[in-house]
Amino acid sequence: MALFPRPILTNGATHSAQQFRMLVRDLARGAEGITEGDDLKVSQLSTPGSGVQISSGSGVVRGRISTFQGHYSVCNTGADTITIAPTGGTARSDMVILRVEDPEYEGSLDPQVDEVCYFQVISGVSPSATTIPDGRTGIPLARIDIPTSTSTITTALIKDLRTVANPRQDRVLYTQSPASMSTQIGGTSGTYSYFSTAAGWTIAIPSWATTARIRLDIGGLRMATNVVFGNVRATWGSSLTVQPVVIDDNQTGTRRMVALAADTLTIPSSYRGTSQLLRAQFAGLPGNVGTVSVDSSSTLIADVAFFEAPR
Repeated sequence: MALFPRPILTNGATHSAQQFRMLVRDLARGAEGITEGDDLKVSQLSTPGSGVQISSGSGVVRGRISTFQGHYSVCNTGADTITIAPTGGTARSDMVILRVEDPEYEGSLDPQVDEVCYFQVISGVSPSATTIPDGRTGIPLARIDIPTSTSTITTALIKDLRTVANPRQDRVLYTQSPASMSTQIGGTSGTYSYFSTAAGWTIAIPSWATTARIRLDIGGLRMATNVVFGNVRATWGSSLTVQPVVIDDNQTGTRRMVALAADTLTIPSSYRGTSQLLRAQFAGLPGNVGTVSVDSSSTLIADVAFFEAPR
């Protein structure tokens, strides 16, 4: 019978391991990889030596032997270490993987006494390899690119190959309309100033976020007196800056425009799980003779999207 006749969690029924693997597959939406960004990370030993350390964490592994083999849920509950063989007169690349060897589909291991889920080193892979080079069931964790005559593995030799099975995303749109005109910003020195009546937004950063894509729009940006030449940007916290864009309008008199700046920023570990202030700035550059401000006819918009990746 091709159809599983008793759905998972039917009272009084028994279910095969394959049914549960298919359940994991469905819940993982067919994806495989680590669960969260810091899971199963390969790093150098606390005192670098002839091996690497693999952190705790979990993930899902797609079975590759059969179309309906399903997915395996895997977990490492403490740091583990594996040995990396030294090189001689030839450089070598090794791949560290989390391997699943299910005797229902391959091999002859006995799950009652043998480890059918284990860390494995595939020696001599291509120096550009990012996926397991054959059909074995597993997920790649790292590639170790080892120079000649080397027995000590350091961080510089480790290429992270992990992927998050179902990375999280979150996107929020923030708006702000100043109640009054800000101080008019001019000058030619390239010194940035905040718009005094645009207080910005204090943005909560998810603990899992590794990057953020930020788009800043200023509608109804007010320019006055003469030609404006300068940069608009935003700062986020004390260390992140949205890439500046040039305003060069070559006009005179009071007029308005829409300014837009955007960037993809790597979120420092110290920012995760905190709230940081995002706020717009302007700086006049050499040749500027006008002023810039925002007022009650201006609108500031911040579109902030967070993304999760291995870290």
